[in-house]
Amino acid sequence: MSTPTTVTFSDGTIAGDGIVTRVKSFADGAVVVVDTTPFHPVDHTWPDQPGDSGTITAAGVTVAVTEALMAAISDEGEFAVGREIPVKRGAEGWTWLVGHRIEGAVPASLVEGAPVALAVDGARRAGLSRGHTACHVASLALDLALVDLWRKDPGEDALGNPDFEGRANQSSRIQEDGAVDEYRLGKSLRRAGFDTETFAATLADREARVNDRLAAWIASGASSSIETEGPTIVDRRRWHCSLPEGEAVILCGGTHADSLAAFGSITVSLDLSDPQLLVMTTTAVPAA
Repeated sequence: MSTPTTVTFSDGTIAGDGIVTRVKSFADGAVVVVDTTPFHPVDHTWPDQPGDSGTITAAGVTVAVTEALMAAISDEGEFAVGREIPVKRGAEGWTWLVGHRIEGAVPASLVEGAPVALAVDGARRAGLSRGHTACHVASLALDLALVDLWRKDPGEDALGNPDFEGRANQSSRIQEDGAVDEYRLGKSLRRAGFDTETFAATLADREARVNDRLAAWIASGASSSIETEGPTIVDRRRWHCSLPEGEAVILCGGTHADSLAAFGSITVSLDLSDPQLLVMTTTAVPAA
């Protein structure tokens, strides 16, 4: 029976050794599964952070990994990769794995049972980690900037403020040193008690409030870390950030910067060109 892939990316690891447990060939390459990997995979159900890229080396032959992605095998033996996986991450009856996509010819040394060395593109990982941390702190700052627009209790975010992020976010895309989030401002949000009209009329002021808060948080140099419940890809992980307003804790399977001191700045722009859709673009500048 297969065992879940052990992952080491949560503590910032970008290199390691593993044993190949499966090679699935495709017309344009293959997906290689190993028992232990430092690669962070893109999630097939909430693909906010792209999968790591890097290299795998077997018997002295190195090939490029274009993307790490989720893979899974059912108790009946069905093997599926990425968007082909028919169930949500962590569903019972499936063993959860990390696949490494190889394009082009697969070397003969890259076979089941082969020992391999894995190396993640460190610069890209660092950029994505900063982008993910910036995304989270921006969403918390946005929630704070909108506190007065709620007439009902929508539930609390990680700092105890009304959870606009949780209520309205419909997509999030992490980039190197940034992110783009989309929020649906439809009838359901208005029924939940959110004043969309006042929000639209005060958009520039709300953006300024978010950016002022982010500047203060960057100045605090707050620590940022990931807490894990176990070593496998489906064990829960939580992002922690010790902000001046309190300890923020968010369930998150991604990678993160280890401190807000890693940033020179984080800023957002708010776009309401479509009155039903708020687009927040977050831009991070690394510390010098």
